[in-house]
Amino acid sequence: MPRLRQPIEQWRDQLRQIEDLGYHSVAIADHLGDGWSMDPITMMAIAAEATTTLRVASSVLCNDFYHPFFLHRSISNLDVISEGRVTLGLGAGWRPRDYAVCGLPFDPPPARVSRLEESIAVLKGLFAGERFSFEGEHFTIGDALGAPRPVQTPHPPIMVGGGGRRMLQLGGREADIVGINPPRLTEYSDPARMAHELSAEGLRDKAAIVRAAAAERRDPDEVVLQANLLDVRVNTVAGTVSRSTSGLVDWLGEAAVEQSPLVLHGDVERCIDALLELRETVGITQVHLGSDPHGVAEIVKRLS
Repeated sequence: MPRLRQPIEQWRDQLRQIEDLGYHSVAIADHLGDGWSMDPITMMAIAAEATTTLRVASSVLCNDFYHPFFLHRSISNLDVISEGRVTLGLGAGWRPRDYAVCGLPFDPPPARVSRLEESIAVLKGLFAGERFSFEGEHFTIGDALGAPRPVQTPHPPIMVGGGGRRMLQLGGREADIVGINPPRLTEYSDPARMAHELSAEGLRDKAAIVRAAAAERRDPDEVVLQANLLDVRVNTVAGTVSRSTSGLVDWLGEAAVEQSPLVLHGDVERCIDALLELRETVGITQVHLGSDPHGVAEIVKRLS
């Protein structure tokens, strides 16, 4: 999603241009402090009103910032307003700074993942639009009627993003879309280990974890695999270079990233071939192409 700048109508025009270029979705992250100013749900609602076919996605909301009862109401309303163009991305939270600036405790991963699992259960129960009760370790819902019913059935697609085994397994069991992310644990700070995690082999290993967990409950082919490209440098047909680099590169280290299939470098033909290979070898069919929609528009046009 474009960064919010004045005048607001220019921002809306940018969204319409993205839609006209043929993109499937526009996504917004969820962070606090250090200049992050866009509220995801508010901006998703405005983006949906400004467009007609473009999907709006959270990529991803920090679960600890939202009680699932109130999140359900917001997302259901948004799905109705957008006529079924919402993707709800949820994560367990990973950035300590997000918690520090608002005074929330940054609990160990098992507690955060456990809360996320309960949140998804509550959301699915309320999205069904019937009387629903829930009593867990973290949340209690007492005979609530989920309203309004979302347009998408049985609920808006839920995306879970994660890099560790437990998050990937949770996504495989419960999510419609699973984001295959780099690990964010301190024990993976070794460059060689990180390079493996980001390699084609490492991505295939993660995809296998997702599919094995999904197979416990459904056809694993029903799960869509998604990934965010870490560094994009495309030689455009106009003779310029479109560049978009994720802030994660600073944390991951260039040495670990440079050989990853999540890096997209070269001319349009080479980039298209690389994305098709990522689909064929790993099974990733949704790709976040960075922050320069015009620079990679030819790739989108050709692949769509």
